[in-house]
Amino acid sequence: MPNRSGEVDAFMATLDHPLRAGVEELRSAILASNADISEHVKWNAPSFRYNGDDRVTFRLRPADRLQLIFHRGAKVRSDVADFTFHDSTGLVTWLAPDRGVVTFPDLETIQSQQAAVVSLVNRWVRA
Repeated sequence: MPNRSGEVDAFMATLDHPLRAGVEELRSAILASNADISEHVKWNAPSFRYNGDDRVTFRLRPADRLQLIFHRGAKVRSDVADFTFHDSTGLVTWLAPDRGVVTFPDLETIQSQQAAVVSLVNRWVRA
């Protein structure tokens, strides 16, 4: 995959996390779904960019779960009051109008929700 990063490959090679296999599965599925999504390491975890903007980042701590953070960058943007996004999956817990989290407690949940999450990521990066 041309959008796969050596930096993230190296990070994953040393990752000690009970849901490491789930990180790899989601990572591969997200990258395969859209050639315009790239990756790098941000906040000590794999993060996905779209058109150079960070949009979705793994949260790997605490180690009893895996989370995907849906965001529009590290700083609150000036247009946050006007931003809307409809989560048709019901998977996102919204922390702010433009910041949400999807939590996976185990590998089975990651696998059963993978298609919905990949679709959600692709809609989010374009929002």
